[in-house]
Amino acid sequence: MKKDNQLPAEELEVSTRLGKYQPVIEAAWSDLKKDHIIERILAHDYTVWQPDQTEISNRLGWLDIAERMQAAIPDITSLVDQLRQTGFRKVVLIGMGGSSLAPEVFRTSFGQKKGYLDLVVLDSTDPAAILDLDRSLDLAHTIFIVSTKSGTTTETISFFKHFYNRVLGKFGEAKAGGHFIAITDPGSPLVDLAKRSNFRATVLADANLGGRYSALSHFGLLPAALVGVDLRTLLTRAINMAEACKKENSPGGWLGVILAELAKTGRDKVTFLLSRSIASFGNWIEQLIAESTGKSGKGILPVVGETPGPIDEYGTDRLFVNLCLEGDHTNDVFVTALMNAGHPVLVIKLQDVYDLGGQFYLWELATAMAGYRLGIQPFDQPNVESAKILTRKMIAEFSKKGALPAAHPSPMTKASLHEFLANPAQGAYIAIQAYLPSSPAMDEALLGLRLKLRELTHLGTTVGYGPRFLHSTGQLHKGDAGKGLFIQFLSHAIQDVLIPDVAGNPGGSLTFGALKTAQALGDQQALLEAGRKVILFNLGSVHLSHQLELFTASQ
Repeated sequence: MKKDNQLPAEELEVSTRLGKYQPVIEAAWSDLKKDHIIERILAHDYTVWQPDQTEISNRLGWLDIAERMQAAIPDITSLVDQLRQTGFRKVVLIGMGGSSLAPEVFRTSFGQKKGYLDLVVLDSTDPAAILDLDRSLDLAHTIFIVSTKSGTTTETISFFKHFYNRVLGKFGEAKAGGHFIAITDPGSPLVDLAKRSNFRATVLADANLGGRYSALSHFGLLPAALVGVDLRTLLTRAINMAEACKKENSPGGWLGVILAELAKTGRDKVTFLLSRSIASFGNWIEQLIAESTGKSGKGILPVVGETPGPIDEYGTDRLFVNLCLEGDHTNDVFVTALMNAGHPVLVIKLQDVYDLGGQFYLWELATAMAGYRLGIQPFDQPNVESAKILTRKMIAEFSKKGALPAAHPSPMTKASLHEFLANPAQGAYIAIQAYLPSSPAMDEALLGLRLKLRELTHLGTTVGYGPRFLHSTGQLHKGDAGKGLFIQFLSHAIQDVLIPDVAGNPGGSLTFGALKTAQALGDQQALLEAGRKVILFNLGSVHLSHQLELFTASQ
């Protein structure tokens, strides 16, 4: 592959083809160096982004977390060894967003090392997902990690209450707490809850970083160690990248400038092509970029999991990033075709999966840098609360009336969808929001739909399972320039699951099915109040993936 120019980094093999955008990016890079922006970020200078230090000064711990976490390796290793020796064989991590995405990367990219625990991540309130997991568990050999920085995340605490009651019913109060570990910030309500419930351990993480920047903290590293990841190697790769980013030609700085300057020209959709074994890293990047940049009427939309297609289906609003392991040439022909068509492309090659340690840091710094160039604060999430407020109102109505507000779905017809998609704004994108039970069949059905939509509209498409995307791309959906077209799918559970009001007591006033529906309707209302275009389809309760396939075929 011909290389137009190299992104400077001794520890990183990156080639770029930026074409006509090269002069703009070089000019921005010169400004960056003149104003010493990289040095100021590395010195924790909050004024890079805004005069007020709120939610910045206490959000920069990621800059040196890899170096500091080396000291925590013995304690993490000791806890992991204790669990292995006790006979635990599976760990269920219950968390949302930043607490769940990095652990998912470690499990799917590194696999389970022999003699270590298998890891399952639960971040869905769909009753079918909870019941399927319930049926698969041998509780005697299962440890649960309750992972939440705030200690109050609704979904996470609801999961805990459900599984605590399951364990309590099987082993009694004296032993139940021994099946639970908490990862949280110092002083969070989860600390007290863990103490009252006699958790096996409470791991206190660094409070001076946000959830989406926490991959190399306890939130990511304890789950990584449980599946057998070598933490020293992982952190060494991250430290090497951090050192490279301190040099004059900082790869994190360069990447951030590319993201921001291309977004300013209208290429604000970053399409990721990843080696299959590290595909889940795309979900982590998606949250990082979307939640950090999607605000103040601006934003960069990450597009992950989109199968490559004909070149003429891609508009002029995209940057392509091919993140591949050494020796993987799967996307070479496609990438060459993109370059020949004039699309800007970055190719980043990793020597092995442990280079993901460096990639966590690289993309964190690049995202922070892009925020500076776009004139936004990359560490807060001001629009996330809007959907939460509306969800709480709907849950309160459910508690009073025993029913949620009517959903008012549209008919699942070709006409209804095509009318909705007609006359999109310049730079529009389609976001499929699937409040559905996830499964391989559903994944395939949703992929089929997004490819059909791309074929029909030539727009960038994204897919997110609800409610997990609310902790990821949900901020961008409501905080960006309002160019999204939102297609929501809702389903009803055949068998619902009660959420206990209090851990240890069987009674409850809300079900997971009602919570999921309230979240969907709350998100829909928040989007409408933000002036977004939304259409809702109800798939009912049976043969969901097949129904979706039929709907796609009819378009």
